[in-house]
Amino acid sequence: MKIALYPGCSLNSTAKEYKMSLIDVFRELAIPLKELDEWSCCSASAGHSTDPFLTYALCLRNLVIAENEGYSEITLPCAACYNLLKSAHNAIVNEVPEALEANQELQKIMKSFYKKTLNISHPLEVLARVENKIIDKVKNPLSSLKVVPYYGCLLTRPREVAFDNVEQPVLMDNLLKLTKAEVKKWSYKTDCCSGSLSVANTPQAEKSTSLLAEKARQAGADAIVTACPLCQMTLESRQDKDIQQIPIFYFTELIALSFSLDNCKTYFEKHLINPFSLLNKLQLI
Repeated sequence: MKIALYPGCSLNSTAKEYKMSLIDVFRELAIPLKELDEWSCCSASAGHSTDPFLTYALCLRNLVIAENEGYSEITLPCAACYNLLKSAHNAIVNEVPEALEANQELQKIMKSFYKKTLNISHPLEVLARVENKIIDKVKNPLSSLKVVPYYGCLLTRPREVAFDNVEQPVLMDNLLKLTKAEVKKWSYKTDCCSGSLSVANTPQAEKSTSLLAEKARQAGADAIVTACPLCQMTLESRQDKDIQQIPIFYFTELIALSFSLDNCKTYFEKHLINPFSLLNKLQLI
């Protein structure tokens, strides 16, 4: 059975390299994946802060489409999309009254349409199931690359949506180790990057991202690896430009690089912080 891919707004715009590398990796691993037809925005931008009920309604619309198309699982690469759709799913499954109190009639309609059969996943979870396949596909070991995994604040908060240890998540660490990259320990993997403040309070975003970049360097890392489009964009665009900036990769890009997939250069060309000098120096591309 194919897994439904919910790309969200970012994977078709600012995070195209994430979508490309995700699709390429899943195809190489023979994991059936198809983009959800007629998906719509989950309201992870401003909608969830203005009308909570509308947020659940928009999320559930996509879940109902996935169920009606016969999917048993929907995977959401964007941390914000994942967080909201899983919260909406949980609200219906667990009949959380405060989440659905706005309109009782609409509440009944949504509960009757959504059959609660979907598994809501992040691609980290999907890939963690096929570790042996990943090991077999590695042709270009990333043993010269030192990285720190960065989960951000939405994949493990609140606890109800978390698919990993909320204090010390390890799924991304483990997947990166399969590529033979050297995964460094650090204490900032779930700190906030201030992505939601990138425009409203740019100095704060610059302070947060520069701190994360500095702590990554102190840990001995060449790069930060993330699983969230907003984190990746914020970490790339708001780092201190007066010092050497550290590249920010999506975890799927590095898995694809370890597989020696043809499209890798295309992913990296889309980065704001050019990673080619690092990858060339390490003889990885």
